[in-house]
Amino acid sequence: MTEQLDVQGLQRRLVEFAAAREWEPYHTPKNLAAALSVEASELLEIFQWLTPEQSARVMEDPGAAHRVRDEVADVLAYLLQFCDVLGVDALSALAEKIDRNELRFPRSAPGASSAPSASSSSGSASGSASGSASGSASGSTSD
Repeated sequence: MTEQLDVQGLQRRLVEFAAAREWEPYHTPKNLAAALSVEASELLEIFQWLTPEQSARVMEDPGAAHRVRDEVADVLAYLLQFCDVLGVDALSALAEKIDRNELRFPRSAPGASSAPSASSSSGSASGSASGSASGSASGSTSD
């Protein structure tokens, strides 16, 4: 593959892939959101019965690592297609979300726990699915 990997280039490839197969009528926001949820669940399934220690080492097993990479690719593909259909700039949306969370969850004093409690969530549909993307130790970017 000689094409540089960037969000717009990957989105373009996904659009071309779907168009070549005449899948556009099926790529509605509802269908893409459902497919994204299914693929995220398939990623979760890999970790379902693992201990925290086992889950931290999952990439050491070549078979499991391959499954993780495939499911991550599926999740990202459907997310990028979803964003394309709705005109959402995924990177800008993420940057804006991190900005809001930096204000909402200020740095704590050294040694203090910064993990938000379950009650700190406003109950929005966004949940904490994008948690690790912010790079925070708590893993939460919920609204």
